[in-house]
Amino acid sequence: MDKINLDEIIDRLLDVRTGRPGKQVQLTEQEIKQLCLSSKEIFMQQPNLLELEAPIKICGDIHGQYSDLLRLFEYGGFPPEANYLFLGDYVDRGKQSLETICLLLAYKIKYPENFFLLRGNHESASINRIYGFYDECKRRYNVRLWKTFTECFNCLPVAALIDEKILCMHGGLSPELKDLDQIRRVARPTDVPDSGLLCDLLWADPDKDIQGWGDNDRGVSYTFGADSVTEFLNKHDLDLICRAHQVVEDGYEFFAKRQLVTIFSAPNYCGEFDNAGAMMSVDDTLMCSFQILKPAEKKQKFLYQSGTSSPHAPTPPRPGAGLAGSGGSGSGFWGGASGSS
Repeated sequence: MDKINLDEIIDRLLDVRTGRPGKQVQLTEQEIKQLCLSSKEIFMQQPNLLELEAPIKICGDIHGQYSDLLRLFEYGGFPPEANYLFLGDYVDRGKQSLETICLLLAYKIKYPENFFLLRGNHESASINRIYGFYDECKRRYNVRLWKTFTECFNCLPVAALIDEKILCMHGGLSPELKDLDQIRRVARPTDVPDSGLLCDLLWADPDKDIQGWGDNDRGVSYTFGADSVTEFLNKHDLDLICRAHQVVEDGYEFFAKRQLVTIFSAPNYCGEFDNAGAMMSVDDTLMCSFQILKPAEKKQKFLYQSGTSSPHAPTPPRPGAGLAGSGGSGSGFWGGASGSS
């Protein structure tokens, strides 16, 4: 296999910062294939439950919004200026899934001990076959390349533990999760099953209106109440669950008296929402604060549309959004939020 010039690929992917938003970067098929193969090797060498150290910046869903990914790096610092953990859902929905995933994989290869990617529910062939990534691969390259990405995605880790206190995943908790070693033991490569521990880690959602476990409106996995969060944290001597998977208006939203936080990093999601995007910074004392990408001003033609929910969105906003800033256990654990337009 030919070696690729990683620095040159990163430079080409970053060159579009000076051009119009949405400008494509057409890497060669061979370059992309090598990104997938090289990153897959690293994913398999590292554990399924990553054990990371602060300081680190945590980002939620990106969904092919490449210009916003570049804004996040401009705000937080381009690697290796800061350590990063992404919580999954890199592809689908947005117009530039290929640029998005290629830059993330390139950074993973270049900085394997400082840059980390978890698996989201959209890093699964059965989902991204439907919601845009397959079509983008087929239009710009071929179906063979989409299959190469699938093999790479099947090797992604599914959770991360920061300084033994902050547990991160894309979706949420599972009624089957009794011991963190269960996550370590999930065999890879693997597709995402329709039920069970791996499915729940990528698909579950918190629900303020229930206790324990409930049915999920997505038709997959479960919802879990604040009591489930408290019980899990107490049992495992953890401080916080950090997850993504749902659009939230301010880019971040607390649950269970700030024992869980949802982070969503794609502002103006799909062009249909007015949400901000957020990135959570964890400093070396485990103080958490938020950096906010504000949504663009609403265009005139959208002024008279009512409602914000999309009938197509696989990650719809939860009813009763806007809990950010409410509640609050663990004084001194939370810092503030700063914004960037």
